[in-house]
Amino acid sequence: MQVFIYTVILLGALGLVGALVLYLTARRFHVEEDPRIDDIAALLPGANCGGCGLKGCRDFATRCVTNGSLEGMHCPVSSSETLAEMARIIGVEPCAAAERRIAVLRCNGSCDARGELYTYDGTRSCAIMDAVAVGTRGCAFGCLGCGDCVDVCRFGAISLDSATGLPAVDADKCTACGACVTECPRKLIELRPAGRRDRRVWVACSSREKGASARKTCSAACIGCGKCARTCPFGAIEIKNNLAYIDPGKCKACGKCVPACPTGAILASFSVPNQDAAKQ
Repeated sequence: MQVFIYTVILLGALGLVGALVLYLTARRFHVEEDPRIDDIAALLPGANCGGCGLKGCRDFATRCVTNGSLEGMHCPVSSSETLAEMARIIGVEPCAAAERRIAVLRCNGSCDARGELYTYDGTRSCAIMDAVAVGTRGCAFGCLGCGDCVDVCRFGAISLDSATGLPAVDADKCTACGACVTECPRKLIELRPAGRRDRRVWVACSSREKGASARKTCSAACIGCGKCARTCPFGAIEIKNNLAYIDPGKCKACGKCVPACPTGAILASFSVPNQDAAKQ
């Protein structure tokens, strides 16, 4: 019994000594932190998406306070009101909010456009499938449809469309954090300006195959015919490596290129007359 009591007393004493050592160590190496960091961190979403280019929301808040400015600091999730409140906390003039951007998929190879040619029995991952196979639909440039971008989106802005087999982006939820851009092994997702009145036009294809080969693989592929470039009144479309690309800085979202495309490879976020007729 005495051994038990002595053991308890010894363990208790060791515990007290350990606690005292930890307390003194914490006091010795304690670093005072600016309380404004907590105030700014509380305004941030806490998703740690990395869209600001830093390790997370806490790092972003710390950098803002340390720099004493919001110049060059961009949180794609924060509204202009939030940025104004951050500026007030730091004690500086608010910066203009960065232009809003939206993720778009540069592939329109739906189930109807690309028939399934192969069976894949491995792990459902775009990264793994891209490393070991061309994909189930035979296009070396198109979306693999496993949903890696869906899994990595922390804002629920991307979902797989069961009808097309492609990721669909909810523009209202997308924060342009860029996580899906980084995750896609084929780099099919692009962040483009949201556009005036939410009007965006983009080439939904990434195939660099020549016209006949591209069309054989996918009926919605860009064939590099140049009709869209000749139609564009603003010189916003360039044909390079058998593929059209619309420069968002020059594009006025007039929509004239959409019905001009014979394969339907150009998409718009708004309704364009005769768009369906051009695909026939």
